[in-house]
Amino acid sequence: MDTVFLRLRSIVFLVFVLAFAPLQANQADEQNTLLIVGDSLSAAYGVQTEEAWVALLRARLTSEGLDGWEVVNASISGETTDGGLRRLPRLLEKNDPDIVVIELGGNDGLRGFPPDVIERNLAAMIEQVREAGAQPLLVGMQIPPNYGQRYTRAFADIFPKLASEYDTALVEFFLDGIYDQEGMMQDDGIHPTAEAQDQLLANIWPQLESLLK
Repeated sequence: MDTVFLRLRSIVFLVFVLAFAPLQANQADEQNTLLIVGDSLSAAYGVQTEEAWVALLRARLTSEGLDGWEVVNASISGETTDGGLRRLPRLLEKNDPDIVVIELGGNDGLRGFPPDVIERNLAAMIEQVREAGAQPLLVGMQIPPNYGQRYTRAFADIFPKLASEYDTALVEFFLDGIYDQEGMMQDDGIHPTAEAQDQLLANIWPQLESLLK
């Protein structure tokens, strides 16, 4: 009698496992990854991590019912397009992302790197993201006018040019509504304050939302 009972219990357990296995597999399949490859603007420089726009993004995803998205922030303060390009293959392999936010170029511009080099690096990143089966979101930047009109214009033109060439989603200027507003920039004049993090998210959200949904 005990043997029969044990066999029946084993059969019931097996049926239960087989019934719920597809459900568990589907839940795993629904998990998507958003990878952010950026510089100090996305690495919470000078602000608390929980106040930064990336943390606010995670909260926004939850409030929008997009809990199936995992946000991986691979941003590093001081990062350039060259550094991002070198790190990208490993990041793509490790995280298998569905969307990649490319928020780089600002440090290149502040260091006076040639615009054509910046453009080539960003183009290579876009191509690698696409080859990995992910969607890129390019985040545009501008630099202060003291670098000269010719250079600042050439730098600013990189982002819309690449977006047009590769038909890529573009945030035109990440610091729009921030760089010239009182209390929105840290004393260095380069990095946004904690008060500006909501606006950073507001600037990127419209383009990001269309990719998420």
